[in-house]
Amino acid sequence: MTGESPLSIMRGDGERMARRSGRPPVPRPRQPRRTFLRIVVPLAVLIGLAVVWCGLWYYAAGVANRTLAGWIASEAAAGRLYTCGSEGIGGFPFSIQVRCVQAAAAFKSAPSPVDLAAKDITFTAQVYRPTVLVGDVVGPVTVAAPGQAPSLVANWASARMRLDGLPPNPEAVSISVQRPHLDRRGGGTGGAALFVADNAELDARIISGSIQNNPVIDFTLHFVSAAAPTLHPLLAEPMRGDVEVVVRGFKDLEQKPLAQRLRELQAAGGSIELKTLRLQRADAIVVASGKVTVNARGRLDGMLQVAVYGLEAIMPQLGIDRAIEQHLDQLTGIDQTQAQQGLAALDRLVPGLSGVVRQGANATLVDDVKKMGRPTEIDSKPAVALPLRFSDGAVYLGLIRVGDVPPLF
Repeated sequence: MTGESPLSIMRGDGERMARRSGRPPVPRPRQPRRTFLRIVVPLAVLIGLAVVWCGLWYYAAGVANRTLAGWIASEAAAGRLYTCGSEGIGGFPFSIQVRCVQAAAAFKSAPSPVDLAAKDITFTAQVYRPTVLVGDVVGPVTVAAPGQAPSLVANWASARMRLDGLPPNPEAVSISVQRPHLDRRGGGTGGAALFVADNAELDARIISGSIQNNPVIDFTLHFVSAAAPTLHPLLAEPMRGDVEVVVRGFKDLEQKPLAQRLRELQAAGGSIELKTLRLQRADAIVVASGKVTVNARGRLDGMLQVAVYGLEAIMPQLGIDRAIEQHLDQLTGIDQTQAQQGLAALDRLVPGLSGVVRQGANATLVDDVKKMGRPTEIDSKPAVALPLRFSDGAVYLGLIRVGDVPPLF
């Protein structure tokens, strides 16, 4: 037939053959509704995933809320009460955020009770790790005696705290503060700067044992360009520091007074190990390591190995020169009053002459202290290594007593 395709001809022949044989013609196969399935199936999967994710988020939010409530209850049992002016929960769908506006804390059990107030605190937990709480604190934070005006004001560019673990005690705590600034607020409008830094970080974690069974705790502290000009002359110039301390001897990490904890450490034969200490400023570097223990009288025993570059710069600021002078005077019988009168007489003759004499004496003392140690190097700079010994609270630099540490309990 003209105008028909071979396929049509074959289909027509098949139908005619079916009619001749008495069999019904075979129906044409229907095409599947692929367009419908392509839309419905992915949509159903997405809806199912959304339902599962919502359930997971609400479950994680409940866990995070219970974790935070556990922290607050644990702190309240220890006499530290926390309140919020207003609070809310959010962060859906990937995190859980609990925000506390106009936060306040009252430390009732402290030796000197204080009240703290902050502008805003937000705790965040990820859905997949609801027991890890990250807190962002918005300053300023004020510190005041109960019922009194604030005496201290702390502020920063940013402050973050991280808590790992379930209540009542964490497995790890870390605090990071950018550009912290702590001021003492006086009676006037101004205040004295107590502490400033570019950055400060504190980490504490359990490296052995567990919270309830003989925990060994590792503390690390790092700060950059830190200074405390009103606390001590040695801290007036900005310095960089790295400190790591390991504490052994605690039975657990339940809430206890510090004195009780130190008694516990002493009874268990524990120790405070200074694994690393490095303090550096423009004119001096100090590195140290060693271990101390607490005896039955609450006093320190032990030894630290200290290396110093720039000893002549920091020894007068530490007062070691005066301690050495007093020790030598006691040995030689020199009267301090007579010595001071003699220096004053020199100033009357030639103003400033006593300072020259003192500098010469200090230089001699520095040389004497260096002779008690051994030469070493810090960052390829000449330094001296000295033993710093603690004996029943007395502090000895070599054989010379330079100070005392009061009883810890």
